[in-house]
Amino acid sequence: MPTISCDKVELYKALGKDFTTEEFDELCFEFGIELDEDTTDQKRPIVDGVEEPPQLKIEIPANRYDMVCFEGIARALNVFLQRMKPPSFRVIAPPEGELQTMVVKEDTTRIRPLISCAILRGITFTKDRYASFIALQDKLHANLARQRTLVSVGTHDLDTIKGPFTYEALPPEEINFVPLNQTNKMNGKELMEYYDKDKHLGKFLHIIRDSPVYPVIYDANRTVLSLPPIINGDHSKITLNTRNILIEITATDQTKVEIVNHILCAMFSEYCDTPFTVEPVQIISPHNHASRQSPDLTPREIQASVAYINSCCGLDLPATEICHLLTRMGHHAVPSPTDPDLVDIAVPITRADVLHQADIMEDVAVAYGFNRLPRYYPNSSAAVGAALPMNKLGDVVRIESATAGWTEVMPLILCSHDENFAWLNRVDDGTTAVRLANPKSAEYQIVRTSLLPGVLKTIRENKHRAVPLKVFEVSDVCFKDETRERKTRNERHFCAAWYGKSSGFEVVHGLLDRVLAMLNVRFLMEAKELDDATVDGYWIEEFDHPTFFVGHAASVVVRQDGQKQVVGHFGILHPTVLKNFELPYPVSALEINLEVFL
Repeated sequence: MPTISCDKVELYKALGKDFTTEEFDELCFEFGIELDEDTTDQKRPIVDGVEEPPQLKIEIPANRYDMVCFEGIARALNVFLQRMKPPSFRVIAPPEGELQTMVVKEDTTRIRPLISCAILRGITFTKDRYASFIALQDKLHANLARQRTLVSVGTHDLDTIKGPFTYEALPPEEINFVPLNQTNKMNGKELMEYYDKDKHLGKFLHIIRDSPVYPVIYDANRTVLSLPPIINGDHSKITLNTRNILIEITATDQTKVEIVNHILCAMFSEYCDTPFTVEPVQIISPHNHASRQSPDLTPREIQASVAYINSCCGLDLPATEICHLLTRMGHHAVPSPTDPDLVDIAVPITRADVLHQADIMEDVAVAYGFNRLPRYYPNSSAAVGAALPMNKLGDVVRIESATAGWTEVMPLILCSHDENFAWLNRVDDGTTAVRLANPKSAEYQIVRTSLLPGVLKTIRENKHRAVPLKVFEVSDVCFKDETRERKTRNERHFCAAWYGKSSGFEVVHGLLDRVLAMLNVRFLMEAKELDDATVDGYWIEEFDHPTFFVGHAASVVVRQDGQKQVVGHFGILHPTVLKNFELPYPVSALEINLEVFL
């Protein structure tokens, strides 16, 4: 989750109270965020010759994009503490009465097709506000915008440029401008070479470097505002003295571009001469029918069920009380005039995380107080946690094997095709193994159909240790199965291997007997028991396969309810198998399917 650093003194000043660390930690917990660190008593870095003021490092949920800056945290906590009402954001007409326009050219569909804009008029910056404004853009770029691949923000001093503006896509050689904080003019190709080793911008160049056209934004005088998503032009850079800001946001994702625009406008329109007002920009984009005014600050209208909220929270609150609690979380909510079980909610533009009435229910629980929610044991048995029968059976086998002195291993579930088949002297008929469509390595080509390759590779990597080595694994293998919805099925297998100077065949056989005894499966020895189909149990039969040494392998046969089936095999591995896995000593191995014992 993102961690946001806030000036402790300024945050407490914004909240109207000097909290102790314990009090603020409790407030954060109640609101659903976490105070990660208070640096008051720590040695702090020196910035411009002055020690950094005490910081509060606050961890916020990854989906609360409205709280990745000082302004968002202070406002959310003030609303929660009922020190202020949730703000209402408005779009207002420009002073001259005519909207600025952004004309989108059709060629932008080849590289970065979407754009959204806004204007903040009469904004007043201080050093801290300016730093927060830049930091918010960086946080959004790093998280929501996926390192600028989905969205990138450009901000410009509106008083230094002239509309109408155009958003175009041109060959890099035709784009010439002075990049931010530079003095020399460059074209797009030269800019890529210049910033190739730059530790900050170099990581973004790949987004457009190989494209035949680069996105670029011009004003009416053909002055370059920015080359998104890389860098702005120096001509229109904002400063502490900037009063009017043009925000342009280019993107490849329609939803995220509007979220970013809403967050920027909501956080910093607070500092405009008329707080919480934004001037829209007319987007003219006829080629994709996307002409509109941006941003749209209209809250989203949704409904939530009173009964649903109360049932989830274990409460019995009336609709009016639920509306009051939602107001503390930044919503505008009223009881529905048509249905007493519903509340009508206007979700503010800052709350992109609210997607369902479950999110509304969570906000009600937060505002009510999680520690105040009634504690009770649920009536439904479905809420009682319990191990799956297959997992419980697997644990029985694990415990018995470990008690017998064997060591559990956990190899990877992917392996090479040769390890699974050729190295074990097995033939792939094409209907068994699930292959990876595009494996990144020859070592991970298929999903294993046997636990034996992984166990043998584990022994190979530990063969420098003292022998004998006794290892086992209880895990899933995978097979193709055209009768299943996903065309595959898993099976829980048990595999064990003895590696030593002697074969250890009798030791593996003894482990098999012990495990099956714990699973309450009888060993059938007498002929009359073997011939009687009503007697359940298991026995072993001679087995001949190239994986095992000739005459030194057996099948494990189980009869349940009159049905007989082979559940696995054990024996001494063939010398060629040992050579393939680079094992100089004999290995006796066992592998059985545990599914049949459920």
